Amino acid sequence: MAVDKNKRLTKSKKGGKGKKIVDPYKNKQKYEIRAPSYFATRNVGLTFVSKTTGNKIASENLKGRVIPVCLADLKSKDEEQAHRIVKLRIEDVQDKRVLTNFHGIQLTTDKARSLVRKWQTLIEANVDVKTADGFVLRVFVISFTSKRPNAAKKTYYAQASQIRQIRKKMVEIIKEHVTTSELKQVVEKLVHNIIEKQIETATKSIYPLNNIFVRKVKVLKTPKFELSKLMDIHGDTGAADDIGVAAAPAEAAAAEAVVGDTPAE
Repeated sequence: MAVDKNKRLTKSKKGGKGKKIVDPYKNKQKYEIRAPSYFATRNVGLTFVSKTTGNKIASENLKGRVIPVCLADLKSKDEEQAHRIVKLRIEDVQDKRVLTNFHGIQLTTDKARSLVRKWQTLIEANVDVKTADGFVLRVFVISFTSKRPNAAKKTYYAQASQIRQIRKKMVEIIKEHVTTSELKQVVEKLVHNIIEKQIETATKSIYPLNNIFVRKVKVLKTPKFELSKLMDIHGDTGAADDIGVAAAPAEAAAAEAVVGDTPAE
């Protein structure tokens, strides 16, 4: 194409020369993320937020932020739990730390897809339940049929009536565990696979199952925020207590002499 036919080809970009490169983190502050005390690893990492300017307060921008964390990192590098993602929601900001609470858990996509195979039946159940401390959770459970002992058939499909019975058992067990427990206890049961083990035992007489997982847990509704309850969940926030400085031996001896009995004249 001729240059004179298209005049835009000869024009240079405006403001391209001598443009200043600004550091994107210049106006940012970093905060330490603290996980609840029922996890082995408390320090999750760092989160960044823009500094307070005018009506935009940094701490208010942080509240409500959801942080996904691998469960293996929260359990002291337990690689067997690497297929689970825990969601933590920032509830409060204290100094340069943010305090979080449980907001959900789910399987990774690659793990969920690796479970699906031929010649078996996939059985899913979900239910909305309320914990003893007022959190409303939606719990999803996934399971697969397994081959019966000494079975000659290649396939191991469950009948529709058996699927309904298994699904009913799943819902009953989930309600039993969640409604009688607080959120902290529910999370501990999810982390230690207590619900999955009970489902496997209870449904064995209907049809044997394997690869039973709580696929996802969502927090639908939370009770009114109370700082005292959040502090109970976190316990020690990691701040060092101000206990003063130890006195030197000479000073301690002089203090004892002053406090002691006066010598007789």
